[in-house]
Amino acid sequence: MTVTSHPVIPAERHTARTSAAAALRGGRPRQWTKNALLFAGLLFAGRAANTTAWFEAGVAFVAYCLLSSAAYLLNDVRDRVDDRLHPVKRKRPVASGALAVRSALILATALATAGFGLAASLGPRSLILAAGFATLQCAYSCALKRIPFVDVVTIAALFVVRASAGAAAVHVRVSIWLVACTALLALFLGFAKRRAELLLVESGKARGRAVLARYSVATTDRLVWISAVAAVLAYALYAATARPSPEMLLTAPFVAGGVTRYLYLVRSRDLGEEPETVLLHDIPIIVFVALWALTAGVLLATT
Repeated sequence: MTVTSHPVIPAERHTARTSAAAALRGGRPRQWTKNALLFAGLLFAGRAANTTAWFEAGVAFVAYCLLSSAAYLLNDVRDRVDDRLHPVKRKRPVASGALAVRSALILATALATAGFGLAASLGPRSLILAAGFATLQCAYSCALKRIPFVDVVTIAALFVVRASAGAAAVHVRVSIWLVACTALLALFLGFAKRRAELLLVESGKARGRAVLARYSVATTDRLVWISAVAAVLAYALYAATARPSPEMLLTAPFVAGGVTRYLYLVRSRDLGEEPETVLLHDIPIIVFVALWALTAGVLLATT
């Protein structure tokens, strides 16, 4: 009987492809949508027609995507034991074993090094903000995410750093309104995420992180509503007062519509645990964001 042998090379290639796919998933590219905030400073500074500014903002965006992915990999290495008990997180590459711990750490180091290099190319201020962002991410993963309310505030602070970094990249002063709106919207998303996690734990479908024991659904419900209303009001105040003419108020309904839609999804469908999934796949929210961007871009370019 003739025995057919199989070459080793195709198997090695398959393994390489699988490892590459696991490494990419470990960097959570869907989360890169958060870094779109780095373009906000360019837009609100009225430099949308400046190609150099777009390039600088683009470099900052790539830098923060790399730094974010490095932080996610480190976080997944730390949380791999707990993640294996979660119905969704157990599928993450490190928790599932698709990506080895050593490989994840090497990749995280390479990504962080590249991210800092790109930030440094934009100037000292950008490098300092990138260092602050990375430090805050590490502090969150190592300790702050275990402290109730501080965990969500830290997430909001990371968004504020992104907004500030976007302004620094194009060499403009960051607006206090941009900081306020960013922080409040991030608090809204953060508390909605905690609420969704609590419901998952109470349903018995997952063992939640320890900090959830210090929260309650009723408390997070109130905080979600308060932060949502505050975010919309802050944006309306910005639109009415931050520029010589109040035409930017025309964009406020799109912000209110997007926030209201997200509230509906959080309350009726319990979709708040992964905000990036909702923002990328919910058609009404995508439409509200597109209308806001188009209207704001036209108004800022013509007023």
